[in-house]
Amino acid sequence: MGGDDERLRAVVSLAQTMAAAYTPRDSWRAAALGACEALSGSFAALSVWERDRGRLRVLVNAGQRAEGEEEFPEEEAYPVHEFPEITEFLHERWAGGGEPDAWVETADGLAGAGGPARGARPYCHQRVAALRRRGRGCCVVAPIVLHGRAWGELYVARPAGQPVFDRADADFATVLAAVVASGIAQTERLEEVRKLAFTDPLTGLANRRAVDIQLDEAVERHRVDDTVVSLVVCDLNGLKAVNDTHGHAVGDRLLERFGSVLSLCGAMLPEALAARLGGDEFCLLAAGPPADAVVGVATELCDRAAVIELGDGVACGVASTGDPIGPVRSARRLFRLADAAQYRAKAARSKGPVVAGRDGEVIRLADSPPKSAHDRRRLRGNRP
Repeated sequence: MGGDDERLRAVVSLAQTMAAAYTPRDSWRAAALGACEALSGSFAALSVWERDRGRLRVLVNAGQRAEGEEEFPEEEAYPVHEFPEITEFLHERWAGGGEPDAWVETADGLAGAGGPARGARPYCHQRVAALRRRGRGCCVVAPIVLHGRAWGELYVARPAGQPVFDRADADFATVLAAVVASGIAQTERLEEVRKLAFTDPLTGLANRRAVDIQLDEAVERHRVDDTVVSLVVCDLNGLKAVNDTHGHAVGDRLLERFGSVLSLCGAMLPEALAARLGGDEFCLLAAGPPADAVVGVATELCDRAAVIELGDGVACGVASTGDPIGPVRSARRLFRLADAAQYRAKAARSKGPVVAGRDGEVIRLADSPPKSAHDRRRLRGNRP
């Protein structure tokens, strides 16, 4: 359906829309909607082949969804042995030097144009059953190939009563799948760049840039609806001694080990962000959990850090808007209070966390200027 000029415009539009996508979900939606429109379909889906789990997992359902079909399903997946064409037929065709062409299935049980099986018996009866169950008359399935391997598939359907996809539609779907593959590759590259920009390369935790962005957002939420925002700042004790005695490779392993412990403890708080700020400094950022829950996790963190091999525990400071610390109008203020609490924990060699608002000295320390030029405090921010 549609002339060559229309299809060329559809290909260009699909490529441009996917190129403008900022997140993987945006890219998936653009791929499905663009292919659906280009092929005059009523519904489209994009699925990925998860080899390690032996399944096709649906990433997005777009267009006229049937009952029970979610736009971004969490766990809609199908065992690949029920759809053998992606693992058997496609592989055999590639091995023979051919191209991964799209094919058509119809609700009447007859393989359509370019189908893997010819004649009255459909190649994939599961697809036929799904078409009937959802009131669709036909579908075209186009494999998506990325980096020379089957990545997944693009699926476009038309409702019962509409013209069945023909050979030209199947060929066009193959072209669209190639465009989608290019868009997915670009999205993956962008995601990798973003990951590098917001991830500490040694520990795999978030980095300072990620903390700054999320803390600003969390403090803004606090200002709007009084969401409790808590910051746990940790200084890993003894890292210099380990580096000097055993070498930096061993010191790096100590940092990695503590990073794993921090990640484990952070998982006890819903959606908490575990990060390495730099050097031997780490933090946890939590928005939502009450202050007592955050202090409990910080205590657990201190206990676990105390038994890490070659380590000397951790100095841990906590600042939470759920404690009596005064107004918190900026991320800088919360960081300064957490820093002061961590500084006090280190000076006192405390085995547990020091908490701003529960230790009378922390707020005074955060608000007072250094006593002398030799004062080694490194509290972030210059104003409360």
